[in-house]
Amino acid sequence: MTNDRVRFAALVLIASAIVASVVQAQGPLRSGPMIGHVDMRGASIFVQTLKPASVQVRYVDSASGASYVTPPIRTRDEDGHCVTTHLDSVEPGRTYRYSIVVDAAEVKLPFPTTFRSRPIWKYRGATIPPVTIAMGSCHYVNETGYERQDSTGAERGYGTVTDIFSSILARRPDAMLWLGDNVYLREPDWGSRSGILKRYSHTRAYAPARPMLANVPNYATWDDHDYGPNDSDRSWWMKESARDIFKLFWPNPSYGFRAQEGIATSMEIADVQVFLLDDRWYRNANDRFDQQRRILGDAQLQWVIDGLAASRATFKIVAVGSQVLSDNKRREGFERSTFERDELIQAITKNKISGVVFISGDVHFAELSKLDREGAYPLYELTSSPLSAGLNSSALYRENSRNVAGTEYVGHNFGLISVQGAKGSRILTLSIISADGKEVWKKEIGERELR
Repeated sequence: MTNDRVRFAALVLIASAIVASVVQAQGPLRSGPMIGHVDMRGASIFVQTLKPASVQVRYVDSASGASYVTPPIRTRDEDGHCVTTHLDSVEPGRTYRYSIVVDAAEVKLPFPTTFRSRPIWKYRGATIPPVTIAMGSCHYVNETGYERQDSTGAERGYGTVTDIFSSILARRPDAMLWLGDNVYLREPDWGSRSGILKRYSHTRAYAPARPMLANVPNYATWDDHDYGPNDSDRSWWMKESARDIFKLFWPNPSYGFRAQEGIATSMEIADVQVFLLDDRWYRNANDRFDQQRRILGDAQLQWVIDGLAASRATFKIVAVGSQVLSDNKRREGFERSTFERDELIQAITKNKISGVVFISGDVHFAELSKLDREGAYPLYELTSSPLSAGLNSSALYRENSRNVAGTEYVGHNFGLISVQGAKGSRILTLSIISADGKEVWKKEIGERELR
């Protein structure tokens, strides 16, 4: 086997061995490291220390042996001892080994830590790198004393321990997209900045996820449970605190598109562009009937339409916490805002934007939805949920006339988006993978089918 294959095989064995409901510190780290945004000439790495400390990242080019170290950054009490370090000596298409240095001492971790920068590929013939993107939503980590009680007073944790994160790592994705409900704020959490910070810290320290977080670039949007209470909207008075803490824990490429409003962002991996949308910051109240219901808000809607129209990517992935295409009115998706959904789809049609695919989470089961359009290619939406939270047992909440037959899956899962092939004939594969790493189903779509 190649060195990369040996490394990943070892990582998966380590990750599988840590499958236990454990939240624990590792040396001076409360959580992390986690790889955030990675591009051709830069990378971001998150860590959280147990107390104020000086943090550096040492990284080595595996090919040349060249070694670099970042300037020290001190973690602070007011930021929950979180820090994101930006690596600026990265070059395209290289594999780097890295280590975390806290107060001048290297942290010993029970797993390897590496990342690979994005390769240069444009204007280099018909060869385009293959792309693999994992996706998931609804991650719940139990904590004794903070769970709901049944009629006997016993706590019933909503989270389930599986080996799903080692299964994600085994697929060697170029990125992991977190599609909302990445943490579950409880009643004691959401009403204070310190409460939100504690919940994020508790979830990020979940041991079974740490090898994956440390070796795969992670990107995130949010949904109601990591923004505020259930079904929360633009009126939520703690939204600024929720946004600030989201930014501490998720090293995305950017946050919002004008004056730090919300958390929408975008990034590219080869010929795939991902638009991560914010379905909470601009959402108006479900029970407000004097105006049209909005989920994205007009400014964000125009931003994503502009971005789709300007994009030269073969495939354009629109990622949002709430389902877009499902017609089930009981869910929190765009069926509650058909005016906004119609405006988005009409803009895609009128501007002849090719290669658009939607992805979403939220609903605690997986499915593929398909919307046929007269005179245009069909729109697909891959929904993946949950990673570890409870499952959707309600048949009424799973009804969806746009569901592709045979794709409903009620079990812990993650989605996989794969793109392969030569320029002009790329193949997009959408699939759902069970928590133990088995493929549940897959759907292949040719580039030409989405023109």
